[in-house]
Amino acid sequence: MRMGKELPIIGGTPSAGSEQPDKFIYSRVFCQRENSPPLRLLVEFLRAKGQSPIIPPGIDEAALDEWAWVQMALGYERDRKPIQLFCIRDRGSYKDVYDQEKAQFLELLSTHDDLESKLVRDSISNSRFILTTRMVEKDVTEEGYDFNGWILEFYQEQCNGIVQIDDHGFYSPKGELIVDMSVTVED
Repeated sequence: MRMGKELPIIGGTPSAGSEQPDKFIYSRVFCQRENSPPLRLLVEFLRAKGQSPIIPPGIDEAALDEWAWVQMALGYERDRKPIQLFCIRDRGSYKDVYDQEKAQFLELLSTHDDLESKLVRDSISNSRFILTTRMVEKDVTEEGYDFNGWILEFYQEQCNGIVQIDDHGFYSPKGELIVDMSVTVED
């Protein structure tokens, strides 16, 4: 079950010669802070963690100081596709997408009745924006997974967020799986 809604990629380019569409891996942070931190703070955090984020050419430096951003690509290796970041809010252009994602996860969690699930539902209910990352499954490396993990950690810590990874579930601030939502495939 894929939870990610296909969001428009501003300035993205289709894969040349690709006959089948890319399969994506989605992860999210449901954030309770009112506004997303400017991207510059994320870039500085990544650098402090020993990462070397690659900002797409042509990005205006002032855009990195904007809190109301919607979409950004950050690379982790020059020969790999960048990780796409989307920030949808409880207000503005993508409010309908925000409302859909929030309702969808609350519905999925309604079948769980333990304390951890209740805490996750409360976090989602109180969220003000959702940071979503999208990686191309066949292109991402271990370094890409690590890079994505640092992005998720930043938003979890800075925005009082709860992390969700498709086909896995929700994670505590310590990185422990607290609500398992993995897909089981029967033979």
